[in-house]
Amino acid sequence: MFSDMGKEGERAARPHIKYIIKSVLKGHIVLFIAVIAAMVTCFFVPPDAEYAGYFDLDTLSCLFCTLAVVSALKRRRFFEWLAVKIVTAFGNMRRVTFALVFVTYFGSMVMANDMALITFLPLGWFVLSSCGKTRYTAFVFVMQNVAANLGGMLTPFGNPQNLYLYSFYAIEAAEFFKIMALPFAVAFLLIAGTCFFVKPEPIKLETAPQPAPPVWRTIIYFILFIVSVMIVFRVFEWWIGLIAVTAALLILEPKSFLLVDYGLLLTFCAFFIFSGNMSRIPAVQSALGSLVALSPLLVGTASCQVISNVPSAVLLSRFTSDYRHLLIAVNIGGLGTPVSSLASLITLGEYRKREHGKTLRYLGLFSLINFAYLGILIGASYLNDLILA
Repeated sequence: MFSDMGKEGERAARPHIKYIIKSVLKGHIVLFIAVIAAMVTCFFVPPDAEYAGYFDLDTLSCLFCTLAVVSALKRRRFFEWLAVKIVTAFGNMRRVTFALVFVTYFGSMVMANDMALITFLPLGWFVLSSCGKTRYTAFVFVMQNVAANLGGMLTPFGNPQNLYLYSFYAIEAAEFFKIMALPFAVAFLLIAGTCFFVKPEPIKLETAPQPAPPVWRTIIYFILFIVSVMIVFRVFEWWIGLIAVTAALLILEPKSFLLVDYGLLLTFCAFFIFSGNMSRIPAVQSALGSLVALSPLLVGTASCQVISNVPSAVLLSRFTSDYRHLLIAVNIGGLGTPVSSLASLITLGEYRKREHGKTLRYLGLFSLINFAYLGILIGASYLNDLILA
């Protein structure tokens, strides 16, 4: 009898365990793929002393510090307070759409694209649902996703792939801004023009006022953010910034470390191993080097559609010295398929969580806008060549 009861309990637990495993894989699918890819390459290039040279400590340190500081600001509801202040200043659907999309666009410049979406997508849903305008959810989410992917392209720390390439190629700050200025401007005009098609329907936002975050903490966290950014600009050694930011947050906001996206950091580590090993396999080195040499822009953009923009940046950087075209490729290449960037997967997950049974409608609109933008930005990139020549 007790044996039967045990078996029934075991059977009852199985669906729960399967659900947990499924949820973990869905939430960290990019990390899972990165780890598998790294493990496969280890069979071709067994671990040795050269593995230590795969990891870009400047990139990892800056990414960790930035994520930690942003997590501290989120714990104090700074971004929510700021976004609600911006949104409540507008009075119709078109203006609210502009506010939601462009707070994501400019937010991605300072807090990275995935963190901007994690912060502002819930706000977008809250605004639309509280005003009875949920029919705009697919459009607003798609535009917030596009804004996050393209807004971060202007700064070295706006997108994770920028952070890596900026450090890997030791690009000068002025050169970086010069390369990305035209694609950024074209993206801005595309997003503004698309949002303008939203009808200016009257809208009333019914929400409780948000308390202002503590002023002194906010100031300190912004100073720590600047320290994090200085790692990217090589003002001092990476370990100095890492110690300073970590020590300050351990004192002021220790729980912020619980909110850091460690999955993103581990994903970077896995892809460092993957790309490092791939570059040491003679057959791959020859084939991929020849392919990238034909067109870093087109090959880089195509690679993003299959393995996402961050791993594409890490992998292809080993095979080309043309950082200008590769930099543009892995930024605009975040548009396209849902797997072209981690940010797109985050947005898809948020939409599915809130609008059940409407995924196909979302994907249709997502594909239409993303591929249209991608085609225009590829054309603008060739124009950029003429300007920079």
